[in-house]
Amino acid sequence: MAVAQQRTAANAANKPKPKVTLVFAWSGVNRRGQKISGEVKAETLSQAKADLIRQGLVVQKIRRKSESLLAQYGQTIKPMDIAVLTRQIATMLTAGVPLVQTLQLLAGSHEKRPMREMLSNICTEIEAGIQPSKALRQYPRYFDDLYCDLVASGEQSGALDAIFDRIAIYREKAEALKSKIKKALFYPATVIIVALVVTAILLLYVVPEFDKIFKSFGAELPAFTRMVINLSHIVQAYWYFLAGALIALIFVYIHSYRRMESVRDGTDKFILRLPIVGNILQKAALARYARTLSTTFAAGLPLIDGLVAAAGSSGNAVYRKAILSVRNEVMAGMQMNVAMRTTEVFPEMVIQMIMIGEESGSLDDMLSKVAGIYEQQVDDAVDALSSMIEPLIMVVLGILIGGLVIAMYLPIFKLGSVIK
Repeated sequence: MAVAQQRTAANAANKPKPKVTLVFAWSGVNRRGQKISGEVKAETLSQAKADLIRQGLVVQKIRRKSESLLAQYGQTIKPMDIAVLTRQIATMLTAGVPLVQTLQLLAGSHEKRPMREMLSNICTEIEAGIQPSKALRQYPRYFDDLYCDLVASGEQSGALDAIFDRIAIYREKAEALKSKIKKALFYPATVIIVALVVTAILLLYVVPEFDKIFKSFGAELPAFTRMVINLSHIVQAYWYFLAGALIALIFVYIHSYRRMESVRDGTDKFILRLPIVGNILQKAALARYARTLSTTFAAGLPLIDGLVAAAGSSGNAVYRKAILSVRNEVMAGMQMNVAMRTTEVFPEMVIQMIMIGEESGSLDDMLSKVAGIYEQQVDDAVDALSSMIEPLIMVVLGILIGGLVIAMYLPIFKLGSVIK
């Protein structure tokens, strides 16, 4: 292991440090005398000119292309970028490319400048003799403790390629699950927002016009119509107060959610009780728990540390507390399946599969199967929700908007019956 590290360090010392690739906009004349323009990628301005000259072009103007605000916004490093990066590292390490050279290649070719700079800095640290796991810990926003702990275990075992492959699978599964959850929550939220906006427009602008017409009738209005008109009057008179109160309520909730654990825990408990969505989130939490624990256990991390990582990645306070309770019981000598049963949170099927895994010595494989089962169930539930969303939209909008329309036309219907 020591000889391999020395060899890697020696190879790294002979490698050029990764440089950031820039984009230059140019204009000039080709061999036929035609004026042309375009863009070229290079590490420096002189290199960009040299590349164009080698192509037989006469460069008249060349400048570094500045990034727009929109482009700068799109340059942020996202979790999916880290998942893709991890897969690229795993693939190149498996192919026999040293880690330092892998980082150099990725730093020079990545399309996002923050990613190029981060990889360049990590590569420089590793070249200076710092372990990869410690170099990654300098960027906790992108590489959490679980990621770095797994890399550290790969350093100790001498199997970084296998560890990065496991991390890549874990990150890809986690991002796919997160995407499904967002998809499940996006549709209901969109329906509610659209319904509220349309209702507010009707109450502010449409109902008052009908109110003027009804006053000219001089007849008594139906109770439902009077209720809607009174609601319209309230909204017109106090819309600024209602809007301010709503904004203040949202601000207070967000502030409390960030600062107070009790608010976060209460929100998580409430979400789990929601119909359809709550069931999806429960299955997602179980999938994260099983996937994280399977990855850490297979990578050689102690079960106690794996349970801490699984608690942090569960995404829900109910399951986080349950998993930490399981950890405490396991530390006291209790079997994990028994500790899970005492929490009364985990389904019996999960407990039985983990019991079989513990008895057969294949806990990581059994946990991976549990994760696959619940990931598939989440996928099926999201697809079912997507097929249900259109009739749900019709029902919600029909009740809110259709109710307002009926309330406005009831007096006209009654007027028609009186004329007959």
